[in-house]
Amino acid sequence: MPNSTRSSAASARSLPPDRNAFHGTARIDWRPSRWLGAAIALLGVSASCALLASDLPARIAWPAAVCAWAYGAWLLWREHSRSPRTFVFRAGATPLVDAEAAADFRLHWRGPLAFARWRDGRGRWQHCAWWPDMLPAPRRRELRLAAPVSRDAVRGASMAP
Repeated sequence: MPNSTRSSAASARSLPPDRNAFHGTARIDWRPSRWLGAAIALLGVSASCALLASDLPARIAWPAAVCAWAYGAWLLWREHSRSPRTFVFRAGATPLVDAEAAADFRLHWRGPLAFARWRDGRGRWQHCAWWPDMLPAPRRRELRLAAPVSRDAVRGASMAP
């Protein structure tokens, strides 16, 4: 087409984000997810219904169903009683969780879900999961850029050239 504009090669290229481009401080808050709570409640009720619908004798099925429901309720209570946390990421520094250094911090992604794992001051493993209802897309991108690169991601290619 004679009247079409030519695109520039420099603007047409889309470069992947530079992991070293983050030079500031990012503060990401965590709190229990409502979606996770709904999933736990649904699984507890489903497990109870599945036990009642199975071929188990009623004298076994009813107590097992009550136990499944109670365990689901306990998991739901435990998840929602977790206190909110604040993560602070600074370029070139160890991440802070609630103003305490997070040793061996690891961040794993499964689609829109982010899973953080670290050792607290007593050496115990701690973990948090951000669900999409608690971490919208712009904050997920900020977390992805601010979090330290895991050692697994730095590893070279596994195939021969």
